[in-house]
Amino acid sequence: MTGTDPHDLTALRPRLPSPLQEVVDGRFERLGVRLLLKRDDLIHPEVVGNKWRKLAPNLAMAADRTVVTFGGAYSNHLRATAAAGRLLGLSTVGVVRGQELAGRPLNPSLERCAADGMRLHFVDRTTYRRTSDPETLGALLRAVDAEDAVVLPEGGSNAEAVRGCRALGGELGEHADVAALACGTGGTLAGLAAGLPPGRRALGIPVLKGGFLTDEVRRLQIRAFGGVRGAWSLDDRFHCGGYARTTPELDSFAEDFERRHGLPVERIYVAKMLHALLALTQEGAFPRGTTLAAVITGRPFP
Repeated sequence: MTGTDPHDLTALRPRLPSPLQEVVDGRFERLGVRLLLKRDDLIHPEVVGNKWRKLAPNLAMAADRTVVTFGGAYSNHLRATAAAGRLLGLSTVGVVRGQELAGRPLNPSLERCAADGMRLHFVDRTTYRRTSDPETLGALLRAVDAEDAVVLPEGGSNAEAVRGCRALGGELGEHADVAALACGTGGTLAGLAAGLPPGRRALGIPVLKGGFLTDEVRRLQIRAFGGVRGAWSLDDRFHCGGYARTTPELDSFAEDFERRHGLPVERIYVAKMLHALLALTQEGAFPRGTTLAAVITGRPFP
C-alpha cells in the first residue's frame, strides 16, 4: 500500500489486547488439556476480530482514497470494510462475486454493507477469479470510477494485514502452547505464527476445501517478513464440505458449546475451529498438560 497522509483510526476505538478467557469443559479437562478463548470478537462492535487487525494497517494508509475490495455475498470482510469506511469517512466499493445477484434483493449481509455506504459492484465468477490480473483489475477500477483506489484482496490478506496480525501472537505470548484459529485466506495465521514466542505453535483450521492454504500462508509470510516465520500447521479435515457448509454434527456441537459456555458461536469459522479442537483432543493430538488458545475471530451475524 502507498500513501503519504496516514488516516486517523481513532474512530475505530479498538479494545486491545482482547480478553483471554478460560473455559471449564470436561471433555478437554478429562484428557489433561486446558482451553482458553482469545476473545478477538470483542475488539470492536462492528469491525470484529481479525478483521480489525487486518484492516487497520491498510486503512491507516488510505488517506482520502476510495477503498476497493472483494468478497462473496456473505463476506465478513466486506461488512467489516464497509463499517470501517463509515466510521472513518472513507468511500468503499465492494466487488461481489456473482453477477446473477445484481438484479435480486440484497441479502442481510450485503444490505448491511450498503447501509454503511459501500457501493456494490457485481461481477461474474470468471471475472472475479481474474481480479489479480492487472488488466482485469484496471477495467474493474475504471468501471467503479476508482482508478486511484486502495485495493484490498479478498479477505483482506496482504503483507500489511499479516504484519498487523503479528500482534495477536504477541498478546498470547506464553499463555498457550498452541494457538488455534479458523482460516479463510490465511493472513491471520501467517501473522499469528510470526508473533508467537519460540516454543509455541499456531494451528490453522481451513474452512474451505482444496488444500491450497499451505502455499498461501508461506507466500504471505515471505511478502510480509522476507521468509517463513514461526511454527505453524494446518489441518484440512474440518471444512464440512466447504465455505459456509455445515453438517448436523457441527450444528449440534455449536449449540451444545453455546449452552455449556454462554458464548454465541459463529458457524462459518468459529464452530469449525472449536469442533476441530475437540476432535483433535480426543484423538490425542495434544499431550496432557497442553494449554490451547482458541482465537474467536467473529460472532454470529446478524
